[in-house]
Amino acid sequence: MTAPGIPHVLTLDSSGLGDRSYVVHDGRTALVIDPQRDIDRVERLAAEHGLSITHVAETHFHNDYVSGGLELARKHGAAYIVPSGFDIQYAATQVDDGDAFTVGELGVEVIHTPGHTPNHMSYAVRVGDNSVVFTGGGLLYGSVGRPDLVSPDVTVKQAHDQWHSAHRLADKLHDDTAIFPTHGFGSFCSATQTQGVSSTIGHEKAINPALTVAEEAFVDMTLAGLDVFPAYYAHMGPANVAGPGAVDLGEPELVDPAELRARVQRGEWIVDLRSREVFASSHLHGAVNFDLNGSFINYLAWMMPWGTPITLLGSTPEQVAQAQRELVRVGIDQLTGAAIGGPEAWLDDPSQAATLRRLSFHDLAREISAQQAPRVIDTRQILEWESGHLAGATFIPFYEIQDRLAEVPRDDTVYVYCGSGYRAAAVASLLHLEGFDNVVLVDDAFGNAASAGFAIEASPAPEREPGWTWLASRAAVRTHTERSGAPTP
Repeated sequence: MTAPGIPHVLTLDSSGLGDRSYVVHDGRTALVIDPQRDIDRVERLAAEHGLSITHVAETHFHNDYVSGGLELARKHGAAYIVPSGFDIQYAATQVDDGDAFTVGELGVEVIHTPGHTPNHMSYAVRVGDNSVVFTGGGLLYGSVGRPDLVSPDVTVKQAHDQWHSAHRLADKLHDDTAIFPTHGFGSFCSATQTQGVSSTIGHEKAINPALTVAEEAFVDMTLAGLDVFPAYYAHMGPANVAGPGAVDLGEPELVDPAELRARVQRGEWIVDLRSREVFASSHLHGAVNFDLNGSFINYLAWMMPWGTPITLLGSTPEQVAQAQRELVRVGIDQLTGAAIGGPEAWLDDPSQAATLRRLSFHDLAREISAQQAPRVIDTRQILEWESGHLAGATFIPFYEIQDRLAEVPRDDTVYVYCGSGYRAAAVASLLHLEGFDNVVLVDDAFGNAASAGFAIEASPAPEREPGWTWLASRAAVRTHTERSGAPTP
């Protein structure tokens, strides 16, 4: 049994989403913070440590994943703790700033820390003089949660709120208080890149801009660093407020070659989970490539039309099972089947497998040197483009490709690149699905482009991106910086 007197913290990583869930306990009784929807992981961890789950708490109604908190609380008869201010239709305890409750020997204080969302709460957990704090999407390691996920109308206010919330935690808690954020490990919920994998209040006082930079400068810096966020975020918060149901992680139906062809023809998404190298050498025509070993769920859920039926293609059952788990974390429950193995099992005639040409930037330089007007598409995000891109390239971010197919030429070879090859592979495979047989994948790190002889230029992205996410943030920056006199980014 764990010795009493210390809040013990167990961590569950969801690396695909860049998030963490936590189990904090006294050796017998546990509080679960921000659990992902696949709660079996939490239950196994609690069982391994002989813990009884009596409380489940949400720091906020998350924008980047569907929570498993409600289902976990129901299964274990636990109290479900959520921020106040929402009209919810299920049993839960809505808490406000200053509320407190106990979990075995643990004392928990609720601290209102708006900024990531207006109702965001942090939870300080104490045993005697020992304390830790769970900061959700508030104070992160060297950063804060982004302030623009709720509405463009409150983005600037929430950036100010993040600064004040960070200072409130720093003033209220001891320097040696360990910080446990939910976001910030590659999550798009982070305003800027986070630093490290652990921290304390004292360390954040030394390195976090929210605690080292004046308020106005911090707000300008935060707003200037915002890029677009995944389109599927629009579905997460409403799902969490409505109350997510349980998930089914049972083995999906196995699909034969004839049915795979039919699903391609119906416009369903057939997702190949293998590496882009293996995919390029041989794949099912009509499949799109999202390597399970990369940021699989972020980019798949961002690019797919929401609600489209999905069939998974994996080398092994384990690969399919992991992808299925990641799908349900963002509320994609419409997995309609899977196929295991490779093209030899997915096609009646394996010789009909499709291929995709791959080049490095050095290969690209040699290939297009004699061409008059090479067609090169940069599929990265806005801030990446603005920091430097191939001179003469066309900017079509990966999340816009389906809406801008008319801009992709069909009468000349088209070369597609991103920062590493991952997103470009997804875009190239999607273009193949749409009938573009003239696409070549530049499968290389963008940092190699200059050494290959390409001119790199920096220029603003055209303000044509759909939706309010980025444009409203940029407008907020302009309005704020004009008022404050700071240079416009």
